[in-house]
Amino acid sequence: MHFKTVNIKSNKIILLLLLSIFISSCSESFNLQTDTYEEAIVIEATLTNQLKKQEIKITKTSKFEDKDVTIETGAKVIVKDNLNNEYVFVEKSGVYVSELEFEVLSGREYNLEITTKDGKVYKSSNESLTTVSPITSIVPSVASTSKDGTGVQIKVNSYDPNRTANYYRYEYEETYKIIAPKWNADKLIVTGPQSVEIADNDPAKRICYTTKKSTDIILTSTNNLAEDRVNFTVRFIKESDYIIAHRYSILVTQYVENLEAYTFHKTMKEISSSNSVLSPKQPGVFSGNIRCTSNADERVMGYFDVASVSSQRIFFNYTDLFPPTNTPAYFNPCDNISYRFCFNNQAVPACEGPALIAAIKDKSALYYSGSGSTYFMVEPVCGDCTTFSSNIIPSFWTN
Repeated sequence: MHFKTVNIKSNKIILLLLLSIFISSCSESFNLQTDTYEEAIVIEATLTNQLKKQEIKITKTSKFEDKDVTIETGAKVIVKDNLNNEYVFVEKSGVYVSELEFEVLSGREYNLEITTKDGKVYKSSNESLTTVSPITSIVPSVASTSKDGTGVQIKVNSYDPNRTANYYRYEYEETYKIIAPKWNADKLIVTGPQSVEIADNDPAKRICYTTKKSTDIILTSTNNLAEDRVNFTVRFIKESDYIIAHRYSILVTQYVENLEAYTFHKTMKEISSSNSVLSPKQPGVFSGNIRCTSNADERVMGYFDVASVSSQRIFFNYTDLFPPTNTPAYFNPCDNISYRFCFNNQAVPACEGPALIAAIKDKSALYYSGSGSTYFMVEPVCGDCTTFSSNIIPSFWTN
C-alpha cells in the first residue's frame, strides 16, 4: 500500500487511515490495528507570522475501511500567548478559524488549548516563532533525472546569513491553463425526435484553469551545510505532462520550522512514503507536542506548529523552456466518434440516428464536425473543458 499524504496541515482520508495504525497516546505510544481500533483525535495547526485569520483542523482517526473523515465539532479552541492574550477560534465549514486576524510575533510564546464538547482537554507545549527567512526566488529550468527523464525542475532559493533557520517545509499550489483541443464554434442540438440542428456554441467552454495543491510532505534542511542557503527542487514536471502545455503558475510557500516540528514531519513523511505498512521504515512510534491533560489514557495525534512563512509565485509558458514542436499531448486522445444519421432499422450499415440523439441529450458526446448523413462527435472533455475544470480566470492570473 502506498500513501501520498501532505503535511499535518492537510486533512486527507489516506492520512487518517494511516493514523489508525500509528497513533500516539497522551502518555504512551502504541500500534493500532483495524481489528483493535480505538478512536483518536487528530489536531492540525500551523500558525504563522502572516496577518490573517489562522486555521486549525480537528478530526478523528479512521479505520482502513472508512471512507469519510469525522470532524470534531463543538470544540472550544483557544490560542494563548505569554502576555495573556487569547485568540478564540470558531467553527466554520469543518475548520476552526480565528475570530480576528492575527500574526504570531517574535519573542512571544504560544500554546494551544482545546476542550471538546464531551469535556476532554488537550494542550500543546509552548512554541515560539522561528527565524524569518523569506524566499528569494523561484526558478524553473530544464533538467533530466534518471527516474523521470527530461522535464521542468522548479527550485526554491532562500538564504539566512545568521544560519538560524535550517529546517524548511514546503507546500505549493499550481494552476495551469487548459485549452479544449476539439472545441468547436458550433454545437449540435436536438430539434425533434429525428432531427438535429447546428447552432452557435459557447466560447467560454474552450479555455479553463485548474488549480491543485501539493499532496506530499516536502522537507529540506541546511543543518549539515556550510551555509544556511536553500537551493531545493520543490517540484519536477515531466516535459510530456499536459499541465505545462500552455501556461503554468506555481505558488510556493515556505515554512521555517524548529527541529522538533521538522522531525515530526520527517517521521510522518517516512511513514507515508513506505510501500507497505509492514515496512521496516515504520517506526511504530509517532508523537507530537500535544497532550491530553484530562485523561492520561486518551489518544491524541498532531502538532502545534508556529512557523515563519514566505510565499512567491511564478509563471511560465511551455515555449519559454521547450521548442513549440514538442508541446505535450492532451490527456485524452480525443478520437472522433462517427454517427450515421438515419433511422431505418433495416439499413446496412446500421443507422445511428437514435444513438446520436441520445448522446446529445445526455451530453455524453459533443459536436465536432459533419452534417447531413454523417456527424463526428467527441468526448465532452475534448470539446468542453468546463466538464472537469473551471473557466473562471483566477484573480492572480497574468498572460
